[in-house]
Amino acid sequence: MPISSLIQIKGLRDGILISLGAGDWDYIQALLFTQIDERSAFFTGAKLALDVGTRTLRVAELTKVRDELSERDISLWAVVSESPKTVNTAQLLGLATRISKQRPNEMPREKVAEKSKGDGALWVQKTLRSGARVSYAGSIVVMGDVNPGAEIVAGGNILVWGRLRGSVHAGADVDGQKPAQNADAFVCALTMTPSRLQIASEIRNPVEDGKSPKAVKVFYKDDKFHAEAW
Repeated sequence: MPISSLIQIKGLRDGILISLGAGDWDYIQALLFTQIDERSAFFTGAKLALDVGTRTLRVAELTKVRDELSERDISLWAVVSESPKTVNTAQLLGLATRISKQRPNEMPREKVAEKSKGDGALWVQKTLRSGARVSYAGSIVVMGDVNPGAEIVAGGNILVWGRLRGSVHAGADVDGQKPAQNADAFVCALTMTPSRLQIASEIRNPVEDGKSPKAVKVFYKDDKFHAEAW
């Protein structure tokens, strides 16, 4: 059975929702942590909600999951279940059992803009087409492609779970305060072919620096751009 049918990942306004398919709990749990460990840069620091379906989970089982996630710097804040016993268990542990499924990608296609003090991340679960612009004072995670003509401006990092072919500016002065620029920010993409890439005030020329069809993390250090496998 393909992994995509056992573990489905979606972006929420409040973090990440992972829906777990049917199967042996120990196997599904191991598969979940394998997926998380393989994408640690994506999940680290995230707020996670788990949809466990009809499973009946005891306090010890949910506590183990919560602790395993906490060790990976992931906060389990909600457990959704069709089992009344599991819902009761989650509530005993102080976890939410209902979530809002409204996502950032439900905003108008032409422009998605939001500002904050730079905490957390804005999740965009769709492909950004030409003309779309996303601006956010924190980090931005796109669960899709960024097409040519689309633009992302983030005060923090930018992670694209797809093809990056548009323009990105990480560590930007989103709030109009120059000290807010962050030269330590980075840009990640499964396919790194941006039309323009900027970190803080530094611009990378994709023609001179080359393009990579592989998953890459780009960052600026010691007065030059670096690229490493992501």
